[in-house]
Order: sequence, then structure tokens, then C-alpha cells
Amino acid sequence: MKKQYTIPLVLFLLGMAITIIGALFKIMHWPGANFMLTIGMLTEAIALITLIVFLLKNTK
Repeated sequence: MKKQYTIPLVLFLLGMAITIIGALFKIMHWPGANFMLTIGMLTEAIALITLIVFLLKNTK
């Protein structure tokens, strides 16, 4: 795997972990679940957009 793809993939995995923990908080009715879910999803979206930009740059 190329080194330039590591940052988006690490961001995506971090976002997934935050989202899963947020879902656990939501199931257990603990405070902070909505914030964690929002941050996790935004992190995943930023990581995917970054990965798409890297892929499009390499095809040119």
C-alpha cells in the first residue's frame, strides 16, 4: 500500500471507532452519544473525501 493512503485510512478507522462507541453510548442512554456519532460520521466523511481526492490526482 502506498504511504499517501495511510492518513485517510487511519482517519476512517478512527471515525469508525468513534461511531461505534457513540452507538454504544446511544444504546446505553449515556450522555454524549449524539456528539460522538456526529464527530465519528464527519471524520469518516472527511477521510473518504480525502481518499477520493488522492485517487483522482493519481489517475491524471
